[in-house]
Amino acid sequence: MIESLTIRPANGADLDVIRAIYNEGIADRVATLETDPRTVDDIADWWNQHDSRYTVLVCIENGEVMGWASLNRFSHRCAHAAIADLSVYVARSHRGRGIGLSLLTALEPLAHDAGFHKIVLHALNSNEYGKRLYLKCRFVEVGVFKEHGLLDGQYVDVVAMEKVLS
Repeated sequence: MIESLTIRPANGADLDVIRAIYNEGIADRVATLETDPRTVDDIADWWNQHDSRYTVLVCIENGEVMGWASLNRFSHRCAHAAIADLSVYVARSHRGRGIGLSLLTALEPLAHDAGFHKIVLHALNSNEYGKRLYLKCRFVEVGVFKEHGLLDGQYVDVVAMEKVLS
């Protein structure tokens, strides 16, 4: 991890940069099956689904938000209340610096303290950098959905990964 980084809970003032970073991930076609940029209203709706349990963290260096991570609702079924879905996005110009690792390292104890039993994620199977990060954080691959999503006219595989929290 990088010592000059600060990880803190996101707040409403961070939403524009969270949206910009997410939209970079959409445009780059490596991190999500989303294809349309998120609007201000989209991000406001997303933000309203998060609270003290469904945490959103930002990573800051020299006053600049460089990435974010969130715990999201996995399902509305009560049987899945102890499962969080993970999102991690790093600004294009800051990828490969350990920001994702810093965010995940900070997020995991918060997930545990919020009563989550495990964290799950779905990633494009071709996202080697993302998968390497998740494996480094001790997520395990539980399967690959073949031709699970349509991205720019091509069917793509999606990997499912999970980490049971101790």
